[in-house]
Amino acid sequence: QVQLVESGGGLVQPGGSLRLSCAVSGVTFSSYAMSWHRQAPGKERELVAGITTYGDSTSYADSVKGRFTISRDNDKNTVYLQMNSLKPEDTAVYYCNAFTIVLASVRKYEYWGQGTQVTVSS
Repeated sequence: QVQLVESGGGLVQPGGSLRLSCAVSGVTFSSYAMSWHRQAPGKERELVAGITTYGDSTSYADSVKGRFTISRDNDKNTVYLQMNSLKPEDTAVYYCNAFTIVLASVRKYEYWGQGTQVTVSS
C-alpha cells in the first residue's frame, strides 16, 4: 500500500518559516520525482516546487522562488519543503506528489498525500 504522509503545517505569522515533510512508503522512493502542490480556497491546485529522483534538479513556481526550497532524503524516503518569508497568500493546503513513468510498460504511476494546512496570518 502506497502512503504519502505530510506533516509540518500550521499557523505562522507573515515573515515566518515552516518546514513541511512528506514521508513516503510502499514504493521505491528513489524512482519517483517528487513535488509539492498547494490549493487555496476557491482556487485550483497549483504546482509549487519539484525535484528529480536524486535531487540533482529542482524547479519552483515564480511566486515562491527565493523563498521556498525543496529537498529530499532518499535514505529516509522523505521530501521536504522549507518555506521562508511566508506571506498571507501562501495560505493553502499543501500536498506532496510522487510521480514516475515506467517506459517498458508505458505506464505512469502517481500518488498524492492527504494534505497539510498552512495558514499565514497575524
